[in-house]
Amino acid sequence: MATMQPKRDFRSLNRAIIRGEAGKKVLFQPRIDCWYTDRMFRDGALPAPYDKLDRHDLYCTLDVSPRVYEYNGCVQAYDKEPVKRYHKKISDLETEVHIETPVGNICYLWHSNDSNGGAYFKTWPAENEEQLKIMIWLENNTLWRWNQAHYDKMQEYWGDLGLPSIFVPRVTIQKTIVEVMGVEGTIYGLTDFPETMEEYFEAAENSVMRMIEVINASPLEWINFGDNVHGGVLSPRLFEKYVLPAYLRRNEALHKAGKFTFAHWDGDCKPLLKFANKCGLDGIEAITPVPQGDVTIDEIKEALGDEVFLVDGIPAILFDDIYPEEQLLDTVKELIDKFAPRLILGISDEMSSTGNIERIKLVRDFVDAYNASLD
Repeated sequence: MATMQPKRDFRSLNRAIIRGEAGKKVLFQPRIDCWYTDRMFRDGALPAPYDKLDRHDLYCTLDVSPRVYEYNGCVQAYDKEPVKRYHKKISDLETEVHIETPVGNICYLWHSNDSNGGAYFKTWPAENEEQLKIMIWLENNTLWRWNQAHYDKMQEYWGDLGLPSIFVPRVTIQKTIVEVMGVEGTIYGLTDFPETMEEYFEAAENSVMRMIEVINASPLEWINFGDNVHGGVLSPRLFEKYVLPAYLRRNEALHKAGKFTFAHWDGDCKPLLKFANKCGLDGIEAITPVPQGDVTIDEIKEALGDEVFLVDGIPAILFDDIYPEEQLLDTVKELIDKFAPRLILGISDEMSSTGNIERIKLVRDFVDAYNASLD
C-alpha cells in the first residue's frame, strides 16, 4: 500500500515531452522491476533503507518516474463464444494450462523458475497446424472492453509518478515466436503451412485492432507495442513482410485518436535499424547500445533521425559496479546531447538484480542539473 506522495509531477512532464511542449527538458524514467521483484522473491523484502517500501514508495524515495504499465488491466479481453480455461498444477514448478473451445482443445506446460518469479513455456500452445487453427479461432473470438474501476484504482495508486501507459499484444510473427510456437516452430510453420500461419497473423492483428478501438476511446495517451524485437531471431526479410505492414496499420489507427506509439526493441537491433523510421512509430523503447547491445549511440541516432523518440537508451549493465560511474554519466550526457528533446531517458531494458540502486540517484541528479540549466 502506497504511503508517500511524489515530490514532483512527473506525469505532466512525461506528457509535455511526448507532445513537444517541454523544450529540451528530459524525464528520467528508469525501470527497476527486475531489481525489485528478484529481491522480493528471494528475501521477501528490499535491503535497508528501502526495506519498508513497495514499488510506488520506492520510486517516490528515489524521486524518479516509473513507466506505469500497470494500466494494462484497463483493457480486458473476453471470449465471444464459450471457452473454458483452467490450470492444473502437476509439480512444484510446472503447471498445465488448458483451453477448451468448441473447435478443439489446447494444453501446454508452463514452467516456473526457482530463482525468481519468472516463468516460461516448456511446451507451446500450438505445436502443429491443427493446434494453430484452434488459436486462430480464439483470436477471431476475442473481444475487448474498458475497465474503468481498474483505471481509477491505478490513478489513485500511481498519481503523478508517471503517465498511464499500456502495451498491446505482440505483432504477427513476433507473437508466434514468443507466445504461441517458439522460434523453431514458427520457422517450420512458415515453411510447412504458410497459409495457416498468415491466417493466424491476420486473426491476431484483427483482434488487436478491436483492442485499439477501445484504447482510442480511452484517456490512455501513450501506447506501447511490447514486441521484444530481436534481430538475431527476426530477420529483415521477415520484419519487412510481416511486422512493418502491421505496425503501419496500428499506428494509423492510433494516431487518428492522438495517441503516442512506441515499440519495444530490446534485443540486438543492428539488422533492423534501417526500418526504425519507416514504421510510423513515434518512438522506440529499449534499443540497447554497446557495451551491452550491438549498436552504437551514433548508429541509433542515424536510424531514428530527428523524428522518432528514443525511449530509454542507457545500457543496463552500466548500473553495475564493474563499470565506472564516469562511464555511466558520460553515456547519459551523450544520449541527452544527441536525442533531446525527443528522449525519455531510461534503462535499456531494466536494471538487473546485480545493479546498484544508488546509481539511479546519480543519473537523477545529473538530469536535474541539466534541466535546471535550461530554466
